[in-house]
Amino acid sequence: MDDFADSVQDADIPEELPMMAVRDVVVFNYMILPLFVGRPNSVSAVNEAMSGSKMLMLVTQKEVSSDKPEPDDLYEVGMVVQIMRSLKLPDGRLKVLVQALAKAKITDYKQKEPHFRVGIALVEEDEPSAEITVEIEALMRLVREQTEKIMSLRGILSADLMGVVNSIEEPGRLADLVGSNLRLKVGESQKILETVDPLERLRLVANLLNKELEVAAVQAKIQSDAREEMSKSQREYYLREQMQALKKELGDDDSYTEDIEELQKKISKKKLPKHARKEALKELKRLEMMHPDASEANIIRTYIEWIIDLPWKKSSTDLLDLVKAAKVLDEDHFGLEKVKERILEFLAVRKLNTETKGPILCFVGPPGVGKTSLGKAVARAMGRKFYRLSLGGMRDEAEIRGHRRTYIGAMPGRILQGLKSAGTCNPVFMMDEIDKIGSDYRGDPSSALLEVLDPEQNNTFSDHYMNMPFDLSKVMFITTANRTDTIPGPLMDRMEVIEIAGYTQEEKRVIARTYLLPRQAKENGIKLSQVKMDDSIIDMIISSYTEEAGVRNLERELGRICRKLARKIAEGGKGPYSISKNTVEKYLGPPKYLPDAEMDTLAQPGLAVGLAWTSVGGALLHIETSIVPGKGGLMLTGKLGEVMKESAQAALTYCRSRSSELGVEKGYFESRDIHIHVPAGAIPKDGPSAGITMTVALCSAITEKKVSKGIAMTGEVTLRGRVLPIGGLKEKALAALRAGITKVIIPKDNEKDLVEIPEEMRRKLIFYPVSHMDEVLQLTLGSGFKTPERKEP
Repeated sequence: MDDFADSVQDADIPEELPMMAVRDVVVFNYMILPLFVGRPNSVSAVNEAMSGSKMLMLVTQKEVSSDKPEPDDLYEVGMVVQIMRSLKLPDGRLKVLVQALAKAKITDYKQKEPHFRVGIALVEEDEPSAEITVEIEALMRLVREQTEKIMSLRGILSADLMGVVNSIEEPGRLADLVGSNLRLKVGESQKILETVDPLERLRLVANLLNKELEVAAVQAKIQSDAREEMSKSQREYYLREQMQALKKELGDDDSYTEDIEELQKKISKKKLPKHARKEALKELKRLEMMHPDASEANIIRTYIEWIIDLPWKKSSTDLLDLVKAAKVLDEDHFGLEKVKERILEFLAVRKLNTETKGPILCFVGPPGVGKTSLGKAVARAMGRKFYRLSLGGMRDEAEIRGHRRTYIGAMPGRILQGLKSAGTCNPVFMMDEIDKIGSDYRGDPSSALLEVLDPEQNNTFSDHYMNMPFDLSKVMFITTANRTDTIPGPLMDRMEVIEIAGYTQEEKRVIARTYLLPRQAKENGIKLSQVKMDDSIIDMIISSYTEEAGVRNLERELGRICRKLARKIAEGGKGPYSISKNTVEKYLGPPKYLPDAEMDTLAQPGLAVGLAWTSVGGALLHIETSIVPGKGGLMLTGKLGEVMKESAQAALTYCRSRSSELGVEKGYFESRDIHIHVPAGAIPKDGPSAGITMTVALCSAITEKKVSKGIAMTGEVTLRGRVLPIGGLKEKALAALRAGITKVIIPKDNEKDLVEIPEEMRRKLIFYPVSHMDEVLQLTLGSGFKTPERKEP
């Protein structure tokens, strides 16, 4: 016996061992192989072996699909192995490395739970002939040559492997080594294992090698003939027939072929651009040649379906009746004349020139003024499909351009997803909150939008997933933002900005009566006739329960009232219910906002009211100044930004340059500290438009004169006292009107912007255009303030 046999004898194999069933593999002598053990009974058998002799009986099960095989499902002859190494994996499975020790036969089953434990008897090999006859030598040489040919045809031939095969001189050992690497069916491998005569076993392996060699040769011949003689159509036909025959032999159903044919029909029927059709057919051919269970097959199928589903040429017909379109816009929104006029202009151009490219509009305004709902109204007026995409908080460029197909779970970006959802290539595509896009290590989505929102480039927009151009020029893109200063310059340059300011008290009343109250009544299941609400009550809700530029909170408050009435009606009430002041306070609680009379009732030197423009509309800015004994310091509080701090320093410098006019003695500023505070200290504030307000508050504190009642101001101030223009005049005027202020000081350069303010607002407000700070002080601190005669340089 050889060294291996001696080691088996030395191993002292017990007559009873734990047994584990394996699938798809027959273990031969001399083999060392890794096994992944996952079934509970198999894990239990390995654990017992590891706690004892580290020996295990391995037998192959007849049916691969059986998860819990019975004795009848197992072959009787197997292999005793020794566990050389065991590793527990994170998922609970075991990875074991085993070495085959000896062939054995199961004599009886001692135990079945929690794992098999069997009695075994070693299978003795027939003694090999001491003399290698000519027949044996010829047979071994034949097996070696056939093995080399098959490995060469399969492309796995290596010098090391053939060196091992050529070095074996025993027929039985050569048969086991070659048989274990032939990729045979389980039954054929088991037959080799159970043959105890080494010479007979080698003959059996030689026959199987013959069969494999014939199959490999036929395959090579078929490929050669197909390349040399068959035309393209004959080759495709033959391959399909071959695939069908193979599937039939394997017992596979025909559903995969039906899927391929279905995709073929869809591609033929779909109106695709030339480049898209070519790509779809190319990928379909690749899919035909793949096994249906291949991982890439599902990726290719999904890609083809995306090509088919995208609306390459499907478009809706524009409604070019301008009168009807204007009526639709008026039905959905009150006011907003600039926006409606722009939409009607586009429709007029479209009517005269059908090839015009889609405009890129950007609606800018505070929350609740109807920017998003206006996009829906535009789509309805034009007869187009509507899709909305929220960009707020988006930080990944792949959200716009998609992921490349090499990534797991890759899909197109949100642009092509939206077009697929809309079903047409010319929808109204709304991108909400474009001013709130971020960027990080995954890229900058705003840069990806540069191509999307450029009418000169977006006709060849390329998504990373689709990797082919798609025409976006017919899409009407509408973006929304609360402010424009956070939108990147190149992106801003591609859009036509339409500013939507807040609503006046009268506009809010009309909107509530015409749109909000009927909608809330319907949503809460009550009839509009069951709610009796005068305009005075609507005005009360607007002024006492909301403080906003838009009407979103107003709709919420009306909804709360409708819900209270819905409960009464559901409990048996019939109505109608009249809403009075007491009823409003009962339903909505005490008023949330009181008239801004603080500056009138507590007016004192050092207080001034400014107007600010924020992302949520216009707002009042109360600025307080106190002067105390000190060393000439300036303290600023109220969470002010850098620009606002610089405005305060400029205001102080201006006041010091006007010391004589202010009537203060020499050294006044050096012996006092000045503290400027802007209330609502938790809210960040920035911008230059509070410059004149800070200067007035500072001058008021220095001269100890009160600021005139009912006056607010806005404007940037320079060191020389010049008043510079500001933005957001309409929003600031609305804020003043909401607070009951009737006089507003504005920069003279903003006088041209008064045309943007509605006539009813101009009737209620008095505007004072000024060009210098001295004029502001004359208006706010009264005639007692000395205004020097200024000489222009």
